[in-house]
Amino acid sequence: MALFKRGSIWWIDFTSPSGKRVRESAGTENRQEAEEFHDRMKAEAWRVGKLGERPTYTWDQAALQWLTETAHKRTHSEDKVKLRWLQSYLGGKPLNSISRDLIMQIGNQKAKDASPATANRYLALIRAILRKASLEWEWVERVPKVRLFPEAKRRVRWLTPEQVRCLLDHLLPHTRELVVFSLATGLRQANAVKLEWSQVDLERRVVWFHGDQMKNGNSHHVSLNDTAYDVLVRQKGKHPERVFTYRGEPIANANTRAWRQALKAAGIENFRWHDLRHCWASWLVQHGTPLYVVQEMGGWKSVQMVQRYAHLSPANLVNHAKTIDAVMPNHDTFAAQSHK
Repeated sequence: MALFKRGSIWWIDFTSPSGKRVRESAGTENRQEAEEFHDRMKAEAWRVGKLGERPTYTWDQAALQWLTETAHKRTHSEDKVKLRWLQSYLGGKPLNSISRDLIMQIGNQKAKDASPATANRYLALIRAILRKASLEWEWVERVPKVRLFPEAKRRVRWLTPEQVRCLLDHLLPHTRELVVFSLATGLRQANAVKLEWSQVDLERRVVWFHGDQMKNGNSHHVSLNDTAYDVLVRQKGKHPERVFTYRGEPIANANTRAWRQALKAAGIENFRWHDLRHCWASWLVQHGTPLYVVQEMGGWKSVQMVQRYAHLSPANLVNHAKTIDAVMPNHDTFAAQSHK
């Protein structure tokens, strides 16, 4: 039996009946556990080679394969964080032993520690990996169905212009500029904070983002209104690459203690940085901008994403409703008859 150590972890090393060399980490510092893993792997290799059985793949192999195939995706680093947390529940388990009950146990624990919405992100990752293992890699015949928790509809939190003016009065200059620019463009925090001069064309009054910089994966451009344009003009010359800086260095994060203190001083509660984007969209809708235009301006992938703002524009629908008045025949006659 070939067992050896790399650091404190035991590894196995043997040749299968087909002549393939198997060298793999046992994932343990315990020699007895490593021996059991070695015997199990060698027995499986014999069954596969001599009896033609399907090899048994583990969650670890599936997770590694997933990370390899999705290394180009924007969510790659987030998936790595989730998989590290899932390791204590699924590490070393054969794919065909992962049951629906186990998955729901994982979901319930994450929902308890965080929230149902957060648990759903982990459950969705498990589901995606298991589906890949079954439908594409053909590592396992069947996988359990993964049910997600019901989620409340996303909230819409916005401020009045008066509240915004009060907030701006309590912000430090560098944060004030970033807030004004975010309110003027509707950009997400990461897109605004990390904006580079190479993405800005002041002459054409536009900034643009490549697909890998956007949440929905699609390239996006933002037309600059006077407010946003003026902010950019004031930032010129402060840094050779990044637009928004503090003391000569690029701003790394907008959700700071100073930001939260300004909210408190302005008497604004239950408000996040991302709600600046809600303000921008809400103001547009309240002043008659059609939802499909808001969708395009905000870079949302589907109109369903902007339906949350629809209730803010009923007053703007009155003029459209009055179209029927002009079309309806004998309108005056109907009105006179109703008073007889």
